[in-house]
Amino acid sequence: MRQDNQLIVLTHLSQLLTFITGFGGLVVPLVIWLTQKENVYKMDEQGKRIVNFQISILIYSLICIPLILALGLGIVGLIILCILSFIYPIINAIRASHGEIPRYPLSLNFIS
Repeated sequence: MRQDNQLIVLTHLSQLLTFITGFGGLVVPLVIWLTQKENVYKMDEQGKRIVNFQISILIYSLICIPLILALGLGIVGLIILCILSFIYPIINAIRASHGEIPRYPLSLNFIS
């Protein structure tokens, strides 16, 4: 197993593809994690955190959609989710480059 902090950083930053393509932020990290979790030291742990965060953001976004019609609170929720999904991949990419463990807020533990 090899140490490859650059690939881990790239995996965190690949979540930002959602802002470009609309869906790449889940697909690309998932593919990198599934193909490299056996080869790269700490990829399994960090990949799980990334995928859990992306699935959580997707679920929270789906919950916010009906709230837009009901109370208008859904718009505030979506803005907060958008900010979190932009800032935390960058913060955690920096943490990963220093060998630290990433932390994603509001992340549900689907894959453990």
